[in-house]
Amino acid sequence: MKSGSMAKPRSLEQWLPDLAFGLENLASHKLRSLLTMLGMIFGVAAVVAMLSIGAGAQQKVMAFIEQLGVRNLIVEAKEARNEQELQKIRKTSPGLTLSDYQIIRQNVPSIADATPRKRFTPTKILPKPQQDTPVVYGVEPSYLEIGHLHVTEGRFFDASDNAASAPVCVLGAAAKDSLFGASPAVGEYIKLNEMWCHVIGIAGPQLAPESDVSGVRTEDLNNLVYAPLNSVLYRLEDSQSWMKDEVDGLYLHLASTDTSVTDAEVVRGILNSSHHDAGDFSVIVPAELLAQQKRTEQLFNTVMVAIASISLLVGGIGIMNIMLAAILERTREIGVRRAIGARRWDIIRQFVIEATLISFAGGLLGVVVGFAMSQLIAWLAGWSTVVTISSILLAFVVSISVGLIFGIYPAVKAARLDPVEAIRYE
Repeated sequence: MKSGSMAKPRSLEQWLPDLAFGLENLASHKLRSLLTMLGMIFGVAAVVAMLSIGAGAQQKVMAFIEQLGVRNLIVEAKEARNEQELQKIRKTSPGLTLSDYQIIRQNVPSIADATPRKRFTPTKILPKPQQDTPVVYGVEPSYLEIGHLHVTEGRFFDASDNAASAPVCVLGAAAKDSLFGASPAVGEYIKLNEMWCHVIGIAGPQLAPESDVSGVRTEDLNNLVYAPLNSVLYRLEDSQSWMKDEVDGLYLHLASTDTSVTDAEVVRGILNSSHHDAGDFSVIVPAELLAQQKRTEQLFNTVMVAIASISLLVGGIGIMNIMLAAILERTREIGVRRAIGARRWDIIRQFVIEATLISFAGGLLGVVVGFAMSQLIAWLAGWSTVVTISSILLAFVVSISVGLIFGIYPAVKAARLDPVEAIRYE
């Protein structure tokens, strides 16, 4: 009956009784088992909650960068802090101009589409906005695709509107609510400075950065009024902006992301030459920002897991401590089992199963607590949190691994007890 052919079935049959025996031992010491699990519970909960905070923040930033367009290059004119600084810059640089735009288009063949942008805040606007005054964006019709806009009502202006400097506009979602509330806006008129503009469309909601993204202005992208570039340059331009840049932004849509870095260097070179190295512009490469943000996310996750894993380490030490104490309590039991034929592997398996059950149960409870913590943080702090499957699996696998690692030493120590001495132990 104890031949080699029967050893494997006997080993498999022992797992279920050992599992049941382990559960019975843990249940007989409920408080001690719960206290032992606390380290694992809080460790796993900390990993899940901290990763959820990082994932939530990174998700919004990365979604915003993707909205900028990974095939786009964006040139932003840097605003002078005061009039003296602006006068100093104008002595060497004319600022960002339509001439710059034309030269760039002629010298960068990989640009598939592009548009300049002129932005300003009107001094007068009717109807009176209920919130902050919307900002006017003067752009060409190609901005609809370059800026990943979608029109929910009406239409976007076209090339004929731009050529004729037509007094038409499209409202962002927040601008529409601020100016017209729940009332229909398409077909109505708004007054920007001294000119009435016909509202021909409403743009859908857009993401806005909640934290600084390198080189990108932090403004509400929904509180905008889009108008044809020529209309803004020749009809709506603020009379006090004669010293400002002719245009303050360029959107360059590339045929492929493969050339984004080299094309950005070419654009910088062209502008540095025409601006005489005044440093009054920045070139934003969303593809680079996205790659950088992914690297930052990986580093953040690594640091957060390392910090939170300290709690798991403490939990593992707690498991080892309790298992060593259990060996002293059950020395006679171990001796009896060895005396009636139990092998060292049987003793090791018994104690490893108990340690694994503690870490398994602690991991499960930790995931639940971590999810609850992330929801509580989102509710109290108003942050965006995202509990990912990968964070749950990572925390759970680490907790199980800690239980196994810290359970092996007590199990081996128990298996090495001398059966005769163990039976005589009081």
